[in-house]
Amino acid sequence: MGFSNLQRNEMLNNLQSTTYDLVVIGGGITGSGIALDAATRGMKVAVVEMQDFAAGTSSRSTKLVHGGLRYLKQFEVKMVAEVGKERAVVYENGPHVTTPEWMLLPLHKGGTFGKFSTGIGLRVYDFLAGVKKSERRTMLSADETLNKEPLVKKDGLVGGGYYVEYRTDDARLTIEVMKKAVEEGALAINYVKAEDFIYDQKKIIGIQAKDLLTGEMIDIHAKKVVNAAGPWVDAVRKKDYSINNKNLRLTKGVHIVIDQSKFPLRQAVYFDTPDGRMVFAIPRDGKAYVGTTDTFFDKDTAHPKMLAEDRDYILHAIRYMFPEVKIEASDVESSWAGVRPLIYEEGKDPSEISRKDEIWEGDSGLITIAGGKLTGYRKMAETVVDLVAQRLTAEEGTSFKSVQTLHMPISGGDVGGSSNFEFFIHKKENEAVSFRLTKEQGRKLTQMYGSNVDELFKIAANNEQQALPADIYAQIVYAIKHEMVAKPVDFFIRRTGAVFFNIEWAKTYKKDIIQLMAELLGWDEQTSASYEAELDQEIQDAETPVEIQP
Repeated sequence: MGFSNLQRNEMLNNLQSTTYDLVVIGGGITGSGIALDAATRGMKVAVVEMQDFAAGTSSRSTKLVHGGLRYLKQFEVKMVAEVGKERAVVYENGPHVTTPEWMLLPLHKGGTFGKFSTGIGLRVYDFLAGVKKSERRTMLSADETLNKEPLVKKDGLVGGGYYVEYRTDDARLTIEVMKKAVEEGALAINYVKAEDFIYDQKKIIGIQAKDLLTGEMIDIHAKKVVNAAGPWVDAVRKKDYSINNKNLRLTKGVHIVIDQSKFPLRQAVYFDTPDGRMVFAIPRDGKAYVGTTDTFFDKDTAHPKMLAEDRDYILHAIRYMFPEVKIEASDVESSWAGVRPLIYEEGKDPSEISRKDEIWEGDSGLITIAGGKLTGYRKMAETVVDLVAQRLTAEEGTSFKSVQTLHMPISGGDVGGSSNFEFFIHKKENEAVSFRLTKEQGRKLTQMYGSNVDELFKIAANNEQQALPADIYAQIVYAIKHEMVAKPVDFFIRRTGAVFFNIEWAKTYKKDIIQLMAELLGWDEQTSASYEAELDQEIQDAETPVEIQP
């Protein structure tokens, strides 16, 4: 089975006529990782996602596969060690969606981090995270710190720490993991919502699900069901009779995007705010994005929004650490807000609650995973699938392979390893010109799609229409045929990130792209109009904060 809504009816029929070893509820990075791990061990797997893949937390993070330096402050040594080591695995298996990013930690008199303690902390971090020699931290003088980033506040500056994090495109990482799971035999479908469980003698044997594009109800049978619904795990658990006493709290994080002409940031910076929080400022493709806030959240989980006070908090943080940067609210081009499910700990501030994941089983057999971090998705999946395999072996005597994903490139990751990726890009940009593309277009597509770029080149060469540039045409056709795009918002937010990082591009090409999608997916005028309105709302939400009335 492929990974395209052009085959949706066939997929829905398959879901109803097959008994799966495992059904996963939730198509974020956790669900995608579980699907890939389970499929590569020989399980028959299906994934249902009620929105689009990565539409929740997995497209709304700080977009870092980071090692959790701040968790050293909370003495979460085991978590730092595990997550730190996983960064390199995530990078090696998908260098087209993850890249090392040197991070500057400025140290000021009276700040959260002292020079001595930071030096020790970073050394411990290097050790725990198994950081390779070329990426180990260095401590900088005040002058060296300003040399890396001249905009940093000079007053009270005593030096800086310099260490490596990994920047990622969180939504594309999720999509590539899910595509690999599908290549390995999983069936994954978006806009299908798990509405209820099917039981036999109080044990879950499947789910009743609703196709949200047509309203049709279907039954999907499975030996095991995993709830990996992220911020919705509690909503899913409440449909089962065997609720336990775990208490989840949602926290909201907000990021803003500013053009580098207004905020000429040269270097990624991790800095503390006057109230002791930590904020990232990261340059990316001519923009600088800054976040995150950390506040408890109890509103609409599907549509978290940046409030005016969130925006003002981040602007205040920028002015505090980069006093020469003169920015106003009107300089914010775009924003996103995301919610994280954390396992609540009484009396703790949102930024102090542990990011560690927990797995638990109900009497019904429902397995739930909550908490955790983007970076640790592969290890979380391994733990969950180990448990599923254990249960299936005990109940049915079936045996499965051990974990296969440690050295397995995700979709697009077959580029000869991270060290060969730049050579791979160079080779492909030269090939692009024979497919009616420029070298620059070829380079950008290769950086984004990795070893899948040949497919995009072929599509570009067959572009007979004139409304769109060949590279954009290739991206849309590829997203529909190979990346399960169902609506314009899927393409503009999760497959390209355009609404967050290139909002003017999104506005410029919106109409032509929707028209092409309508032709390929067979929408009538009414459907096209409603999908365009949905995209317009997302663009408006990204551009304009919600004002809170006093």
